[in-house]
Amino acid sequence: MEANPQQQDISTVKPPVTSVGAIGWIRTNLFNGPFNSLLTLMVLYFLWISVPPFVRWAFVDSVWMTDSQGCRNIDGACWSVIPANFRFIIFGFYPHDLQWRPLLAMVILVVMLFYSQDRNRWKKSLLYLWVGALVIMGLLMKGGVPGLASVESSQWGGLPLTLLLSVFGLASAYPVGIVLALGRQSKMPVIKSLCVVYIELIRGVPLISLLFMSSVVFPLFLPEGVSINAIFRAQVAIILFTAAYIAEVVRGGLQGMNQGQYEAADALGLNYFQTMRLVILPQALKIVIPPSVSILISAFKDTSLVVIIALYDLLKTTQSTLSNPKWMGFSAEAYIFVALIYFVCCFFMSNYSRRLEQELNREL
Repeated sequence: MEANPQQQDISTVKPPVTSVGAIGWIRTNLFNGPFNSLLTLMVLYFLWISVPPFVRWAFVDSVWMTDSQGCRNIDGACWSVIPANFRFIIFGFYPHDLQWRPLLAMVILVVMLFYSQDRNRWKKSLLYLWVGALVIMGLLMKGGVPGLASVESSQWGGLPLTLLLSVFGLASAYPVGIVLALGRQSKMPVIKSLCVVYIELIRGVPLISLLFMSSVVFPLFLPEGVSINAIFRAQVAIILFTAAYIAEVVRGGLQGMNQGQYEAADALGLNYFQTMRLVILPQALKIVIPPSVSILISAFKDTSLVVIIALYDLLKTTQSTLSNPKWMGFSAEAYIFVALIYFVCCFFMSNYSRRLEQELNREL
């Protein structure tokens, strides 16, 4: 039976142009009502009055390779403050002719971080590889062996110090936080009370107070003639502070576990440690990946607070550069550069956490 021509025309009719494609998306998401339309217009107006001047300041009228005097004769950004002081911003007071050593140590650290992303490599061999890499990085930074001159830790600074405090601080804080979370869930009153007091006490004070205590108060209790490295003291303060927040996040994951998981482990004859290691923690830690990463990102940015106790991390070396009369007045450019470094590191952490979460969800 031959189809009706009118029916053929109806079957080939396309949806309105205003409902599909880019125009349809704009209408649905940006102008789908009076209120959203008003917000869209306000945002567009704000972008119109802010983006073009910023582009003109940052790129059109800017200079990249000139001296400080040349920067004072322009209306744009003086990005020359970065290349002119790049080595001091990145490496601080580390001896100029030995700065290849912290550079190589950072390269090794970055390579190890990228290599460790693949979960198929999470074996004992990776642990041994990390131990070897840490030893090599420590020898490169400290020296004191044949062929490597010794460099005091007081001369460490810039980006290597920031990465040292953040990477090793966060890596150490996470297992400590897990132990504290398990202790707070313990049925032993003494262990539980100690963990509760510690977590609530640490979470009730700012990180700056712990850094001051580690730098000023703690040395007062040491015997005369005994001193502990300032970087090590700051590292311990960061670990203790971050671990308390991680503990509460992990505790939330433990409380979210179904009681049937514990009963199933008991039915298999698993003891407490086997139950936690094989059944409960793998599931609980997977649940709390997003809040855990938020805590770790916040802790990474908080490492910049060590400038309070005169450690020359990346932010402190930048501030020292801007205290030079030659480069005063160009703080916006320098801090934008530092902000980009922090952003790249935080974006890497956030992006990897999302990918890890997706991989674990596919295994369900």
